[in-house]
Amino acid sequence: MLSIRELSVGVFDGPHATPELHEEGAAVFLGIPNIRPDGSLDLAAARWVAEKDLAKWNRRVTPQPRDIVFTYEATLNRYALIPDGLSCTLGRRTALIRPNPEVVDHRYLFYYFYSAPWRAQIEANTLTGATVDRIPLTTFPDFRVFVPDLMSQGVIAEVLATYDNLIAINQRRITLLERAARLLYREWFVNLRFPGGNAARIEDGLPVGWVKGTTHDFVAVLSGGTPKTGMPHYWGGEIPFFTPKDCPSNFYVVDTEKRLTESGLGSCNSRLYPRNTTFITARGTVGKIALAQRSMAMNQSCYALAPKQAFDELFLFLAISDAVEHFKQVAVGGVFDAIVVDTFKVIPFVLPPLELVAKFGDLVRPKFEQIANLLLQNQQLSRARDLLLPKLMSGQLDVSRLPMPEAAPPAA
Repeated sequence: MLSIRELSVGVFDGPHATPELHEEGAAVFLGIPNIRPDGSLDLAAARWVAEKDLAKWNRRVTPQPRDIVFTYEATLNRYALIPDGLSCTLGRRTALIRPNPEVVDHRYLFYYFYSAPWRAQIEANTLTGATVDRIPLTTFPDFRVFVPDLMSQGVIAEVLATYDNLIAINQRRITLLERAARLLYREWFVNLRFPGGNAARIEDGLPVGWVKGTTHDFVAVLSGGTPKTGMPHYWGGEIPFFTPKDCPSNFYVVDTEKRLTESGLGSCNSRLYPRNTTFITARGTVGKIALAQRSMAMNQSCYALAPKQAFDELFLFLAISDAVEHFKQVAVGGVFDAIVVDTFKVIPFVLPPLELVAKFGDLVRPKFEQIANLLLQNQQLSRARDLLLPKLMSGQLDVSRLPMPEAAPPAA
């Protein structure tokens, strides 16, 4: 066992403040929201530091490739490798470790942070404050890591990285499929370049036969509920229970943190919503959208949306996704931002002829099926990697005899 101090060049803390942030700039301001629990970086909504401020905010350290950034306060146990080509600065409550390549493989150390012994060490050293938990950076360099020889570290890291590389490949395919579905929706129903659109007669800005109203006119807004938490027999069953925490970065939510039993479902105000139901978060972080990959119940901080007429549920999902910024704008203004049923009465909604919506659904459905299948494969790859990790870290498995995972067949 070696200490973090012995296997690193140093541990560096970021500034204890927030600079003026911009939509673009010289470097990403790397905060807790940008570090996903799975160890990847989410830079989709990242804020940036201007060139003129960069020297000040990188005064203590300039993050570089192979550094491991981590969270030490509020949200703990988030770790990510700084990739090649990323210019960034540390945000509040984040720090980084610069591994010593003569002692430790940076990828091995990154994966070790997901092992049970490391997590137990973090838990044992967590300081509980009045508002947030934190890890003391003064003693963090003394935390211990099991470190085999460099060759073994490299093999272990390579095996685990193979899983992550396949997950990343699948995620890129998912992103392309989702982008294609969004673009097709906008092409047909926003830009009005749908089949036969050139011959359509336009009245009041819409083709004849298209109906404009509010979202509430066309969409049923359905509620959820939570069983009593003090009743153990309501929890731990097979029924996924969707909450805002489960909102994915992709279209589909394939699993949830909590699950209900049949008696738990029967005791709460949520029905069992079917596959391809659209969920929208209504309180807390409002306006996040998810599509149920399987039947799920839902808590009271969300709404489930269903067509009032027999139109395609994938059209509904993309229409709500396209209007999500409008929902967020309308939700602003109270003590707490919230979407309420009346919100749906002021958000416009256009329903094209049902035959056209059905044709659109037939065209995009294969894309959604591919997305769901790739997400499920990523779930399986993640589980397989997580099962391997403790056995590899403990030396229980002979890494030279492990089969490598296989990629999914290319999407059609």
